[in-house]
This record gives sequence, C-alpha cells and structure tokens, in this order.
Amino acid sequence: MRRMLSFPCEGAMLCATLDLPDLGGPDGAPTTGLLIVSGGNEIRSGAWGSHARIAERAVAQGYAAFRFDRRGVGESEGANGGFKSSAPDLAAAIAAFRAAVPSMSRVIALGNCDAASALMLSSGAGVDGLVLSNPWTFEEENAGPSVQALRAHYRKRLVNTDALMRLLTGKVSLAGLFGSLLRLARPAPPPAPLVQQMRDGLAAFAGPVRLLLAGNDSTAQAFAGVWDGKDPRLSTCDGASHSFVEPHAREWLMDQIIGALKGGE
Repeated sequence: MRRMLSFPCEGAMLCATLDLPDLGGPDGAPTTGLLIVSGGNEIRSGAWGSHARIAERAVAQGYAAFRFDRRGVGESEGANGGFKSSAPDLAAAIAAFRAAVPSMSRVIALGNCDAASALMLSSGAGVDGLVLSNPWTFEEENAGPSVQALRAHYRKRLVNTDALMRLLTGKVSLAGLFGSLLRLARPAPPPAPLVQQMRDGLAAFAGPVRLLLAGNDSTAQAFAGVWDGKDPRLSTCDGASHSFVEPHAREWLMDQIIGALKGGE
C-alpha cells in the first residue's frame, strides 16, 4: 500500500511517500521501518527512481518505508538550506513516520552522499540504525576530485592494460596527465572541519552502523582517505558507481539494507 502525506517542519509543509506491506509483525503491522533520505537536491523518488525501488523491495520483505522531500526540494515548501541545515527536516520526518506507523519499534535510516553526512552530523536524528553510503566530506558543494580519489584512480590505471596502451599510443592528454601528477605530488590536505563534525556526530550515535563505499566512486574514495580504514563497519562494493546502478551493486546494496533492517529481529 502506498500513500502520500505531508508533515510540518519549522513552518513549512513537507511532502512524503509512505509504503506499507500487506503483512508485517505479529499484530499484522510492521515493527521495523526504513527511512530513505535523499542526497543533494534529489527528490524522494531518488535518481532514476532508485529510492522508490528500494522502498518497494523493503516492503516486499515486510517492512514499512518512508521517503520525503526536504524543505525547498521537490514538492516541499520552504527554503533549501542544503544538507548541513537539514537536521530539523530529519527529525520532523522521523516523527511523521513513527506517527503514521505506530506499530514500529525500530527505524533504520538510509542515506547516500550528503544525506549520509547529514545523518552523521545529526547523530542519527533519533533513528535506531544507520546505513550510510559514500558520505560527502567536501566543504564545497562543487569540489573537484580529492588527492585520495586521484591516487585511487591512478592505482587502477597502472594495472589496466588498455589504459597503458592508450597512454603509449598518444590517446591520453599529456597536459592533463601532468597536471594530475602534480596534484598527486602534493601532500593530501588535512581533513576539513566537516569531517571532524561527522566523526563527532557518529560517535554520539549508539545504534548499529553500516558504512558502505562504492569502489568506483570518487566521493567514496575521498571518504576512505580521511576515515579509519580499519573501521569494522566499512564495506566496499567493487565496481560500483556512486548510485549503485550496476546490477551487482544494486543487489549488494539491497542485501546490506535488508541485513540492517533484520538486525534487531
């Protein structure tokens, strides 16, 4: 069952989509729900409808799913202040989700890119578990590739026969290559204040956390460069792009989400 609803957030009305299964917990209602938080300025359906599909698959497993447009995005009222000012939106969405599905005792939040960062900054905003993919660590919205991302890129190129042949046959811009190598020669800059705020926010969260990285994503590579690589919560999907659009990446991501939803059962 899918229905649209709205809820208030600091004087603005936000729009949301609630998906419910036909069957749920022992009382015929879901006891665990998935809150899907959009990154960037994506509307609640997600890139290429990805969030809608995730919601459908979660509901097929007996879970409730809730998606919303934050202030100033999609159908929601108000001014778009970006992910750093979205804590009130998150809190209002979680309250609306719990009110709409009173049978829920657990809410797991999923966020990709700066939605993951927003959940970290807000220490989960009151949910019970977090699935965070490719967290955004740049202070500037349109930041270019980081030194960490460039190093990861060229490590892959050096073991790629096709890439080496393109270089040897003059099909690669030497000027562009030289510029990138100059950037690589410089030491990586210290982590931005945003990164420390994300660390502090996540440290204050007591629930289970999954940190998911797409192997071919520069945002994920930048995050890996400033995060503890031994963090047991980290998992990487090789060959995945930022939105996990590849068939194997979609299945991997969904397995991670369902695993998180089942965690308290």
